[in-house]
Amino acid sequence: MTESVSTSAHVQSFIEVDVTNIVNWRNKVKDAFEKQEGEKLTFTPIFMEAVAKALKKYPLMNISVDGDNVIKKKNINIGMAAALPDGNLIVPVIKNADQLNLVGMARVVNDLAERSRKNALKPDEVQDGTYTVTNVGTFGSVFGTPIINQPQVGIMALGAIRKIPSVIETEEGDFIGVRSKMYLSHSYDHRVVNGALGSMFAKAVADYPEAWDADREI
Repeated sequence: MTESVSTSAHVQSFIEVDVTNIVNWRNKVKDAFEKQEGEKLTFTPIFMEAVAKALKKYPLMNISVDGDNVIKKKNINIGMAAALPDGNLIVPVIKNADQLNLVGMARVVNDLAERSRKNALKPDEVQDGTYTVTNVGTFGSVFGTPIINQPQVGIMALGAIRKIPSVIETEEGDFIGVRSKMYLSHSYDHRVVNGALGSMFAKAVADYPEAWDADREI
């Protein structure tokens, strides 16, 4: 971690996301999803899907730095930071994440998380990541400033989902309502990623859950 901080010029962008539609949708379908697919539906695969789509939209976030060389990655392999029972951390990698639908993503996420806890991952399952996501909200953190997993150039922290009073804009005017919101924290390497790209990438991740179809089929 110290080497990463001294290697990369860390800059952070933060964005607030309204995830009310996702929360309501998940509450509505999670039992049917588990019965139909045999998998629990958490929020993690939804955000992994969002990150994969954003990386496809902004491929210059899906790069690595090797000395003076910038290496563009063809595959989108998302590292998923997982806390272990002994307090340590491991980062299993979802390979070709952009090719998975939500059901496939849920299966991979659940499998990697479970085998991480059992120390049953294979060596190649913790290698070749091109971007990393860490869920600091699991432990109640609203947001964090994660350290980049070298030689990647970005890492995103998912904050805790909280119900908060929020201004809702309508054609009839503004009013206050209760919404489920969270923060995305994006740390990126300022040597190769400027603030515009870093912020647009975070916004692309946020746009996906905010545009969620509450009537989406499983």
